[in-house]
Amino acid sequence: MFDYDQPKEKGPVDYTGLKIGGLLAPVFFLITFLSNADMGLAACIVLGMVMLAIKLRWHLRKHLWFWAVIGFILALHIPLVLIVRWPQGNVPTLFYTMPLGIADFLIILGAVRLAEQFFLKGPSPTDEDE
Repeated sequence: MFDYDQPKEKGPVDYTGLKIGGLLAPVFFLITFLSNADMGLAACIVLGMVMLAIKLRWHLRKHLWFWAVIGFILALHIPLVLIVRWPQGNVPTLFYTMPLGIADFLIILGAVRLAEQFFLKGPSPTDEDE
């Protein structure tokens, strides 16, 4: 008469966001102390998006090409952190950093997916016949 679903077992809690935030907070304060808050914000956005992309593609961690792509992406972001100055004034920080962070995240995931398609080719159909 009544359809009751069995309660699902709860898995362990994923503290990835807390870990990323814990790693980025000292980076922000160090860069703010050494340079300025704009550069600290840019570095935290870049590092946070790279860490999130690594978390989502963690199953590729055993491949050397994965870490090479991540290193290349980080090297491309160095000029972004050093050159780009975020606008100052009455504009809320979230208003302009959120779209840039999302775009950066999607570009990073796209680069990793492109590398994955290039490096992880499946066996060709002619190889299966032999």
